[in-house]
Amino acid sequence: MAQSFQERDFGGTPYVPVYVMLPLGVINMNCELVDPEGLLNQLRILKSVNVDGVMVDCWWGIVEAHAPQVYNWGGYNRLFQIVRELNLKLQVVMSFHECGGNIGDDVHIPLPWWVTEIGRSNSDIYFTDREGRRNSECLSWGIDKERVLKGRTAVEVYFDYMRSFRVEFDEFFEDGIISEIEVGLGPCGELRYPSYSAKHGWRYPGIGEFQCYDKYLMKSLTKAAEARGHSFWSRGPANAGSYNSTPHETGFFCDGGEYDSYYGRFFLNWYSRVLVDHGDRVLALANLAFEGTCIAVKLSGIHWWYKTASHAAELTAGFYNPVNRDGYSPIAAMLKKHEAALNFTCVELRTLDQHEDFPEALADPEGLVWQVLNAAWDVCIPVASENALPCHDREGYNKILENAKPLKDPDGRHLSAFTYLRLSPALMERHNFREFERFVKRMHGEAVSDLHVYPSEKDSGLHGTDGQVAA
Repeated sequence: MAQSFQERDFGGTPYVPVYVMLPLGVINMNCELVDPEGLLNQLRILKSVNVDGVMVDCWWGIVEAHAPQVYNWGGYNRLFQIVRELNLKLQVVMSFHECGGNIGDDVHIPLPWWVTEIGRSNSDIYFTDREGRRNSECLSWGIDKERVLKGRTAVEVYFDYMRSFRVEFDEFFEDGIISEIEVGLGPCGELRYPSYSAKHGWRYPGIGEFQCYDKYLMKSLTKAAEARGHSFWSRGPANAGSYNSTPHETGFFCDGGEYDSYYGRFFLNWYSRVLVDHGDRVLALANLAFEGTCIAVKLSGIHWWYKTASHAAELTAGFYNPVNRDGYSPIAAMLKKHEAALNFTCVELRTLDQHEDFPEALADPEGLVWQVLNAAWDVCIPVASENALPCHDREGYNKILENAKPLKDPDGRHLSAFTYLRLSPALMERHNFREFERFVKRMHGEAVSDLHVYPSEKDSGLHGTDGQVAA
């Protein structure tokens, strides 16, 4: 990861590096850099306000699109050269998931064509819900060790891709331009099950559905049940509702529900263990491919229903975190084993706002953020973060700052980096960009008062006449 706050400290105020995510479609399906001149101008503007670097997705569906182990890194080579010319750092995401259909997705990038061809004859390679609906966002963890991808297991496919990237971009590792590799471990690149998919009709704040009904995961569940001496437990819950249920509408998630029965605890232990084991397997190989480079893993902030006993939305996503159990400590311990950093979302959200907008969701993003960040800090791994939704207002930025540099933490623990979602025309609007510039200064430890006066647009040379920031 980029220089940490311990290494760069200004009068006791930590320096937290700020990265900006590049647009999802910055590289097209032919692996060509889209609008290099326009991107160069935008990156120059980011550099002018001392942004530390950028984050980019390296899409599996673009690079290995047509045939196994035939990789095309062309557009990424051009992009990385531009970033290096500006002396910016790179966070690179190994994106083994589909792009399209989720909040903020404005392009469609499917899984590689040759993988989807396999899926037509063997749809069990995908996560599957109780009704048998398949989710093609990413591959089921049930095939991590199954040779169903033209002779390779899913984990071998991921490793070969990562190794190819490491060889292709060796010079960018050697000169320190690539500061971090984030390893995609599930939908949206996050370590979770695709439990709340809009494609299957989910709407906030639905609890989502368990995604373990492909034949490979069901085989694993059967084996676990037989090992416990309860073969009749080799099934998913029959009373867990549907995507848009509320916890109290179900027999499984309601207060005193089956989630806390002997069977419920067995099932949730198995379901969450599959998630942790997947991360463990892939990170072991990521460390082989990227030895000496900071590896990171992204977790989603599933904050709705956090103020209920069962935490139903977290359970269906694979986080076994009801009120009587810390579901994030096992994940933190797994990351610690591989010396991987945790990247967590939703640090800009305020619980009060959630209560005003969706009081029925019983959400608590602030409580969730504090729990997850502390689980990681407790095992002494780096903790980074990003915003879950677009953020342009001072209230949101101040909330991020509060989480990045928490005054209430007696141990002085802070975020090691923050990645802003994302570079867009909205960010480049004059008022929004001024707020962003102020935020970067504060993340870097500079004293900026609420009455801070910015240079005039004419004097700064940053602002055009059309309301957009100009290079």
